[in-house]
Amino acid sequence: MVGLREPCPCGSGRRYKACHGRAAAHRGEAVVARPFEGLPGEADWVAMRELVPSATVPLTLGKGAGEHAGREVLLATVLPLAWPALHRADGSILLGLQGQTGSGDLSRDLGDALLRALNAEAGTPIPPAGLPDEGPRLQDLLDLSAPFNVTVHRDFNFWIAGVTDPADVADSLREASEGIIPTERLTSVDAAYWCSVATKEHLRWVLDRDETKALDALARLHASGEIAVGEGSRFVGSFRALGLIIPVWDVPVGSGRQPLESEVGPWLKRFEVAFASAEPLTQAERGARAGLLNRQLTLN
Repeated sequence: MVGLREPCPCGSGRRYKACHGRAAAHRGEAVVARPFEGLPGEADWVAMRELVPSATVPLTLGKGAGEHAGREVLLATVLPLAWPALHRADGSILLGLQGQTGSGDLSRDLGDALLRALNAEAGTPIPPAGLPDEGPRLQDLLDLSAPFNVTVHRDFNFWIAGVTDPADVADSLREASEGIIPTERLTSVDAAYWCSVATKEHLRWVLDRDETKALDALARLHASGEIAVGEGSRFVGSFRALGLIIPVWDVPVGSGRQPLESEVGPWLKRFEVAFASAEPLTQAERGARAGLLNRQLTLN
């Protein structure tokens, strides 16, 4: 990697930061607010990046991947030692979603890691690599017609599936699995996850809507007393992550995921009505919106 004050490798005689480094610096500063927009399952991409400890999704490469088109890779929340990607000895490719990134465009960073894994020799972990050069994003490399089917795991044993000698990641596997937060994905709606944290249980739901209008809709529901998701639930605030809003509720301890399956559908209908409203917010709704913003936490 070239230092900013070192000579530019193009041979111009100028320092890198004053030559080709200018474009690299711009790519690092330019932030893509919704890096997964346009991908199937955008909200689940966000959930896997920010909320879900252990989950995988099979991805199919599209025409933009050239000779690799049609090949399947496995997207994972996190890989051993937080590797961005891994080209396993059996030839399979794993892409880590929660690894370190180098620019303001997470989709480009992941696309870079994926390409490096595809071009690496089998049995090679892909290390983090600063700011990537210009190149394809995930939207350019993946088959966008393929479904996005999330499998949530209770541990990280998928790291060693099919591996004959897992000793090299055994310590990392054990440490990661011991600290995992019990999490389950609801099946009746997209991108809603039940989890158990310490003495509480929560519903976290990534809404794939414009976040400003989604916040307005939540304010309407809060002001009308309709923001709860079923009996015994309590709205506690929201996260902002990668351009989307994630409302969070406390749910009755010991109930688990199943009772929520029948409650989220009616709530989503109420939300859609509120989201579609073109009426200005009332004074009570504006007050509710201000309260929601005070209880909002940005994750990235």
